[in-house]
Amino acid sequence: MAGSQAPTLIAPANRIPVPGGTLPAELPQPGDRVPTPAWSGIRPGTRPARPGSQPEAAERSGGAEGNERLTAMTGAVLVILLAVEGYTILRIGRLLTLHVFLGMLLLGPVTLKATSVIYRFVRYYSGSQPYRRKGPPQPLLRLIGPIIVLLTACVFGSGVMLAVTGPSYLGPSEWLTIHRLSFFAWLFFMAIHVLNYVWRLPRLLAAEARGVSLEEGETGGHVGTGRHARRAMQVLGGRGTRLALLIASLLVGLVIALLTVHLAGNWEVGG
Repeated sequence: MAGSQAPTLIAPANRIPVPGGTLPAELPQPGDRVPTPAWSGIRPGTRPARPGSQPEAAERSGGAEGNERLTAMTGAVLVILLAVEGYTILRIGRLLTLHVFLGMLLLGPVTLKATSVIYRFVRYYSGSQPYRRKGPPQPLLRLIGPIIVLLTACVFGSGVMLAVTGPSYLGPSEWLTIHRLSFFAWLFFMAIHVLNYVWRLPRLLAAEARGVSLEEGETGGHVGTGRHARRAMQVLGGRGTRLALLIASLLVGLVIALLTVHLAGNWEVGG
């Protein structure tokens, strides 16, 4: 039709017409909240973890359950080594060198276990939610925990001093008296500690050996989505770190033992 004009496209009020489509009238500005796509896997209102943040650190260390597994792994190694060390006491005259060697070797894993326990203590009382959810130990174990740490320091500290100073030819030395008394007290409290925790070791060690979370081990290898799945990823993410720490503690103890085992000769000559 002559004189007719091309139809004019009118865009919605909140859109700006551009070739090939429209754009929002106002582009997002810095600080504006942008809707999170559903495919991102991030819950609305949350921010991705920044490098060095607590969620990322939890994935590397395994979080509260990773700490529990590290304590269990180190405890299992200590049970074996302490059993052998206990046997050498029964034949201390013939197995003195082995007694000193194992005592020095134990310094590494003993320090690691004490560190993991103290770390859990600090995180729990500082209000860390994963550690608060796991809850504290039983009241009796909470009471004797600091006593065990103190007695362990006395037993191994006096043992190191005995190895360094050698025997006293004027009667039993003060270090020997401290070593004996602290050992018997340590043995009493340690028996209570082991009897309360040893039943948990098989389940924790089996899950760690298979490389699964406790939820997966209990459900035949299947774990649900959501919080349990994220927790499983955190626990398994710290598996290598836990193994490396345990091996490192044993290597440190082995180096100390090799460097100090010759000190047993002072006692053998003195005897």
